[in-house]
Amino acid sequence: MTESDADLVRRASRGERGGFEELVRRTSRLVFSRIYLDVGDTHRTEDLVQETFLLAYRSLARLRNPDGFRPWLLAIAHNVVTDAARHDLRQKRATPPRTDVELRTLAAVERPADDGVECDERREQVLAVLRSLPDEYRLPLTMRYITGADYETIGTQLGLTNGSLRGLLHRGLKMLRERMPDDLR
Repeated sequence: MTESDADLVRRASRGERGGFEELVRRTSRLVFSRIYLDVGDTHRTEDLVQETFLLAYRSLARLRNPDGFRPWLLAIAHNVVTDAARHDLRQKRATPPRTDVELRTLAAVERPADDGVECDERREQVLAVLRSLPDEYRLPLTMRYITGADYETIGTQLGLTNGSLRGLLHRGLKMLRERMPDDLR
């Protein structure tokens, strides 16, 4: 018999490392999917997932309701993404503007044609459409088709039955296809 998340939270709160490690194992794809939806970059997402779990570990003693671990963890993930976006914005504003000479020099440098740029643009377009979907479809689609989670894992992570999950994925894919620009279909 497997332990519930609440039991694992209680164990981890008492300082048992194995309890928190199991919580991380159970929820890592959920957190990755949630953050990836906002960030759209795998490497950046991995960094923010680590930061999320680090903050969760440090704050675990403040969690009043162990049964609410997953929503609490997703709230931390949301805050981590928001803080990272603010930090990035501050960094961009702090960069001194380039002089005209620097801009002309950069424009003169020939850049090779790169298929990776086109691929990145397509990925961003698909993510933009995915982000426009209602919440109930967005996370299951991300978990299934971006992180590659199986039906059982997604159902467990989101608390859905197999039939409910399949219905959400079917309707979500249909909606995604309808909203997709013609050049991406």
